[in-house]
Amino acid sequence: MKFTKMEGLGNDYIYVNCLQETVENPKEFAIKYSDRHFGIGSDGLIMICPSEVADFRMDMYNADGSQSEMCGNGVRCVGKYVYDYGLTDKTTVSIETLAGIKYLDLTIENGKVSLITVDMGEPELIADKVPVLVDSEQAIDTPIVVNNKEYRMTCISMGNPHAVIFVDSVKDLPMEEIGPLFENHSVFPNRTNTEFIEVLSDTEVNMRVWERGSGETLACGTGACASAVACVLNHKTQNTITLHLLGGDLKVKWDRDTNKVYMTGPAKVVFDGEVEIN
Repeated sequence: MKFTKMEGLGNDYIYVNCLQETVENPKEFAIKYSDRHFGIGSDGLIMICPSEVADFRMDMYNADGSQSEMCGNGVRCVGKYVYDYGLTDKTTVSIETLAGIKYLDLTIENGKVSLITVDMGEPELIADKVPVLVDSEQAIDTPIVVNNKEYRMTCISMGNPHAVIFVDSVKDLPMEEIGPLFENHSVFPNRTNTEFIEVLSDTEVNMRVWERGSGETLACGTGACASAVACVLNHKTQNTITLHLLGGDLKVKWDRDTNKVYMTGPAKVVFDGEVEIN
């Protein structure tokens, strides 16, 4: 089976063109080949498939085999793949996901996609729809106790659940210790992605992320979008900010007039390869 490994700010996935290939058991494939010692090595599997409602469909599985609704870094890579590999010649493409249809604007340099802006849609703030189990209609600056310490969380869905936590510094966070405790906390019925945000100014923040099903990753596009919205809701920043992630920078704008979130960032091909499926 042919595959392409791609990354968006270090958030790397195995991409399979399912217009030409068939993945019989995506869960099993994701677990086996995401292994960084015995497999290809990735944060999961993304399949590029035909769609009846958009230009293409993106099916995504995390490294632990769990299916995910959306990935901002992943969908940018899908946009680069379909253009660079000749599946489309359009510079505005629509991608069907479990979180709805996403619209991508592609910036082309020397015949290749260099930058992608994604219309990530509207942020979901209603607690029941995130979902997060709290007494209020929304979870904005809401207390949560993890490992006997109280944090303040703002919970948002960008098609998948996020809990945004503001901290003084992201540098020395014990991610391996607290990440799983947030992810599997009883207030999150579907588990959660957790973003830790250090505000630098009203236009810049540092971010680290613990992703549901993958652990700490170098970047998370939906998490960056949720974090930008949380920054505005908590009066920390302006509506357009640059987020410094471990893998690089993303620019996110929350257009309050349309209630749409726009994310701009890069996507890169790491290598093409082929694996023998037993």
